[in-house]
Amino acid sequence: MSKSHKKKSIKLNYILKFWIWYTVFMAFIFLTFIGISNEWLGPMPSFQDLENPNSNLASEIYSADGRLLGSYYIENRSNVEFSELSPNLVTALVAIEDIRFVDHSGIDKKALFRVAYGVLTGNAGKGGGSTITQQLAKNLFKNRPRNPSKITLVVAKLREWVTAVKLERNYSKQEIIAMYLNTVPFGSQSFGIKAASKTFFDSTPDSLKLEEAALMVGVVNAPTFYSPVRNPESAFKRRNIVLSQMKKYEYISQEVYDSVSAIPIDMSKFGVLDHTKGIAKYFREYLRAELKKWCDSHFKPDGTNYNLYQDGLKIYTTIDSRMQQYAEEAVKEHLSQDLQPAFYNHWKRTSTAPFVFEGESVQKQVDKIMDLTMRRSERYRLLRKARKPMDSIKMIFDTPVPMKLFSWDGAIDTILSPMDSIRYYKYFIHSGLISIEPNTGHVKAYVGGIDYNTFQYDHVTMGKRQVGSTFKPFLYTLAMQDSEYSPCSKLPNTQPIIELDNGDYWEPNNDTEEFKGEEVSLKYALANSNNWISGHLIKQYSPQAVIKIAQKMGVESHIPAVYAIALGSADLKLIEMVGAMNTFASKGVYVEPVFITRIEDKNGNIIDDFTPEKKEAMSEETAYLMLELLKGVVEYGTGRRLVWKYGFRNPIAGKTGTTNNQSDGWFMGITPQLTTGIWAGCDDRSAHFRSLSLGQGANMALPAWAIFMKKVYDDPSLGITKGDFEKPIHGMNIEFDCEKFDAKNKARKNIDDLEEY
Repeated sequence: MSKSHKKKSIKLNYILKFWIWYTVFMAFIFLTFIGISNEWLGPMPSFQDLENPNSNLASEIYSADGRLLGSYYIENRSNVEFSELSPNLVTALVAIEDIRFVDHSGIDKKALFRVAYGVLTGNAGKGGGSTITQQLAKNLFKNRPRNPSKITLVVAKLREWVTAVKLERNYSKQEIIAMYLNTVPFGSQSFGIKAASKTFFDSTPDSLKLEEAALMVGVVNAPTFYSPVRNPESAFKRRNIVLSQMKKYEYISQEVYDSVSAIPIDMSKFGVLDHTKGIAKYFREYLRAELKKWCDSHFKPDGTNYNLYQDGLKIYTTIDSRMQQYAEEAVKEHLSQDLQPAFYNHWKRTSTAPFVFEGESVQKQVDKIMDLTMRRSERYRLLRKARKPMDSIKMIFDTPVPMKLFSWDGAIDTILSPMDSIRYYKYFIHSGLISIEPNTGHVKAYVGGIDYNTFQYDHVTMGKRQVGSTFKPFLYTLAMQDSEYSPCSKLPNTQPIIELDNGDYWEPNNDTEEFKGEEVSLKYALANSNNWISGHLIKQYSPQAVIKIAQKMGVESHIPAVYAIALGSADLKLIEMVGAMNTFASKGVYVEPVFITRIEDKNGNIIDDFTPEKKEAMSEETAYLMLELLKGVVEYGTGRRLVWKYGFRNPIAGKTGTTNNQSDGWFMGITPQLTTGIWAGCDDRSAHFRSLSLGQGANMALPAWAIFMKKVYDDPSLGITKGDFEKPIHGMNIEFDCEKFDAKNKARKNIDDLEEY
C-alpha cells in the first residue's frame, strides 16, 4: 500500500471513529432526555405541578375597602398575574438575568457556549448560563440533596432543561415571568414579589418605582447578602448594577440612570407583616381562631380540609381600614393623653395603689392578688414545670433583671424584678371598642385592647365585665313594648322595696336625691340612670322577663335571674352589648354581628359567603321609642358632655354605664349608620378610681367614642352622615316632648274633671 493510500485510510478511520463516537454521544444524549422525560432518573413535575407549584401560599385578610390587613402563613407568599407587575420590574429582571429571554425556547445556546468557553479557558464567571425559565424550573424541584455529587448535578441540570422546554411549550413568556417572580424568595420572610413589595415598601408589584423594582430584582440573586435591611451598602451597589444593565440594553436612558442610581435606598416603610404588625391585630387574632374552625369543616375538591397557612385563601372582611385606624387612634388618644395620666395622678404616693379593698387588712389583700397574678404567669408555669421549689421561684420573681416594659410613650428598657413588673402593669387601664353597621351587622372597627404585643387578652369577644347601667335599656324596652308606657310616662321617684323569696329585701340606692318623692318621666329616669325607677320597673316585669328580652336582642351569656340585674350586675361581653344595642338602630331586628363577607380560594373562586342571622326582637315602633329615650341621655343626661364638651349637635342615642365601685366604665353610642360601644377598666376589678366623677362611664369610655366619631364624620369618603333616625313607616302618634306631653295630660285631666262634675 502506498504512503498516500495509507494516510487516506488512517484519515477515514479517524472520521469513522468520530462519527461513531458522535452517534453514540448523541444517542446517549437522546436516550438521557428520553429517560428524563419518562422519569427513569427520578420524578418530574407534572403540568399540574407546573401550574400549581407546591408552594405554601399565605391566606390574606382584606378589609371592606380593599386594604390588605394581614396574612396567615408558613411562608409569606402570594401569587400575582403578569398584569399586576410593574413594567420596571419586568425589564429589570430581563436586563440582569436573561436579556435574550424573548428569543430563546428555554435554553440560551449563546449563554451555554459562553459558559463552556469560560470553563475551558479558565475564564469562568462572565455570567451564568441559566435562563429565567431554567431558574423557574429549578425552583419547581423540591427536596434537592444538600451535597450532591457531580453526576447528580449534571442529571439535575438536564432535568431542569427538560422542564424548561416544557414550560416554554405550554406557557407564554408573560406567564413564565409571573410564575418566576411568584416562586423566588426575597428574604425577610417574604416569598414572591407580592409579599416582598409589601414587606420592603408597603406597596404592590404594579406600583413599584424604578429604583424599587431594580432593588427587588437584585435581591433575588442573594437575599441575605443583598438585603437592604442587613447590608444596605451591598444592596445599593447591586441595585445600581441592575440599573446599569437596564441602561446598557436601552431600557432606560443615561439621564434616568444618573438620577435614579443616586437615590438612596429608603427602608422607612419596611415591615415584616406578621401578627404583631399593622392595624386590627386583635381582630386578626380573633379571626384566626374562627377561620381554623371553618377550615376544619370545609373541604377542597380532593377531599382534604382547607389549610389556613398553605392554601392561599382570600378572606374578605367587613372591617373598614379607615374606621379601624380611627378607632385605634381614639382609644390610644383618650387613654394615653387623658385617662391613664389621671389614674397615675389619682394614686400617687399611696402604698396600696392601685387597689381598693374594704376592711383593715388591705395590704394582706394586695399581697394575695399579687401572689395570684404571679401564679398565673407564664414564667411561673415554666418554673413549676422545671420542678423549681417555691422559695426559689419567689426569689426569682423578686430578683431584678433586664426587661422591656410597655408604656404609652414607647418601650422602656429597664432593670426590674418580675414582681415589680406585675405591679407596674396593674396600673394600666384597658379598653375595648367595636363598631357595627345597623341592618347588615357588619363589624366596621374592632379594638380588643391597648397593645396587642403586650396585652393579648381580647376585651371585645373574650372578656366579660359588669355592664352597669348599660343594661337598663333592656328593662325599658319591656316598658315600651307593652304600650303601657311612653317616654314621657311618669313613675314615683321613691325607693322601691322588693321582698325576695328567702325573706330578705332588695332596696336599690340612687346616686342623687334630685326630685326625690316626685314623679319623673321614664326619659328623664333613663337619661340620668335613676336606680329607683329601674327598681320599680323590674318589680313590675320580673327578672325573667328582662332576661328574655336581652336574649332576643342577642345576649348569649348567662344572666342570673335576680333583681339586681336592673342596675347592671350581670357580666357580659362587649360584643353582646353592642350587638343588642344595635337592635334599636336596625328597627327592632337583631342582626348577628358578622366579620367576613366571603372566602375565595387561591384562584379567586368563591368557596363560602356569609350573611348575618336576623330575628325580630321587638316591633319597629318599640325600637324607635327606645331611640327617643336614649337620645335623652345625650341631650341632658349622663352623656351630655358629648354636647357641651365635644360639640355634637346631631341626633345620638346613647347610654353610659358605671359599676358600683367604678371598676368598669361603658358607653354605647348609636347613630343611624353606626352602633359603637366602648368599655374601659383595669384588668383587676379591685384596681380602679375611687371617685365617681373619674370612674363613671362618661369619663372612662365616652371620650373615646367622641374622638372616634369626630374622625369618622370628618372623613367624607366614609359617607357617614349626621342625619336622624328613620321613623316607623306607619308613623307614631306619641308626644316625645315631655313638657308638651305634661301640658296635654293636664288639659285632658281638666276636661275629664269638668265632665265628671
